Amino acid sequence: MDQHISVPMSREDAIKLRAGDYVYLTGIIYTARDAAHKRMYEALERGENLPLEMGNNIIYYMGPSPAREGRPIGSAGPTTASRMDKYAPALLDLGLTGMIGKGKRSDTVKEAIVRNGAVYFAAVGGAGALLSKSIKASEVIAYDDLGTEAIRKLEVENFPAIVVIDSKGNDLYETAIEKYRMEDS
Repeated sequence: MDQHISVPMSREDAIKLRAGDYVYLTGIIYTARDAAHKRMYEALERGENLPLEMGNNIIYYMGPSPAREGRPIGSAGPTTASRMDKYAPALLDLGLTGMIGKGKRSDTVKEAIVRNGAVYFAAVGGAGALLSKSIKASEVIAYDDLGTEAIRKLEVENFPAIVVIDSKGNDLYETAIEKYRMEDS
């Protein structure tokens, strides 16, 4: 089912989504990859504030290539989400409602998604140039010294994603395999 969601995304909107839904996000999302997640995690351990509010926000696991002239960002494809699994539960517990990446997530992350009524979206890997067309503005807001891994605020319009893990813990990667096995029998 196709869904058009305004972001930041409310917990109510997150709970309505189901694994397998096609979603088009419009509004503000943030980028953060391994190094930024590590820095945020260490800041939390020291009792410091994070450079962005987690409540109702979505983090896209992406480090863009340089922008071409006249564009706000370069190629903007997803990175492997499992590299953020160590840090994701703490951010979900602070109110993060969604994450965008590619690939499977750990059981610990799935439990945190369910516990917090959040979702995990997949963006199509290898389609970074296409995905960048949905990004209307990009601004570094923290950790500029990390280069492509700095935290960016993105303004997106109809950014395409697929719900992979919904707030009930349904995992499209698992259900699709089961469906395929049943059809193959």
